[in-house]
Amino acid sequence: MTALSPLDEEKARLRRDMLARRKLAAAAAPEAGHALAANIFQAIALPAGAPCSGFWPMGDELDLRPLLARLHFAGHPVGLPVVVKRGTPLLFRRWQPSDVLVPGGYGTSVPAPEQPVVEPRVLFVPLLAWDRQGYRVGYGGGFYDRTLEALRAAGPRLAVGVAFAAQEVESVPRDQHDQKLDWIVTEAEAIRLG
Repeated sequence: MTALSPLDEEKARLRRDMLARRKLAAAAAPEAGHALAANIFQAIALPAGAPCSGFWPMGDELDLRPLLARLHFAGHPVGLPVVVKRGTPLLFRRWQPSDVLVPGGYGTSVPAPEQPVVEPRVLFVPLLAWDRQGYRVGYGGGFYDRTLEALRAAGPRLAVGVAFAAQEVESVPRDQHDQKLDWIVTEAEAIRLG
């Protein structure tokens, strides 16, 4: 087994700490998903009809379902992430409120394989920790960093990190592979990042 680099060890420690912090935040704010959706629609001028991606919440992640429904009813095609295979960018399949999701990799729920692919212009990105410089720590697979890098190479994208305010840290450990976010939105505020 390969030893972890100091950066990977630091990120692993932060992930453990933030999972505990997120659990407390979720218990304290069960309606945070509605506040998050309101903050997004109030702060960010989403291009009309722009395809968006979100994610189906797992465990005590901030509940993005109110946002997903608002995006859909505002005329934005919505895609949910599908892991194609480890080490590759994510694929996004179309989701609509009436759809039944199927089990996906890593404990996720995803649209059925026959749903069309959506190429998002606006991505709502999950995370475990965030900082005001625009960086995040995710779950450690590198899926969103690879995805953002590939999509940005094809044209402009807006990357919006979504999380509880309690998941903020002073500085996220990072390297050259970590993609910067354009916004962080929590149940408490929307922060445009330089």
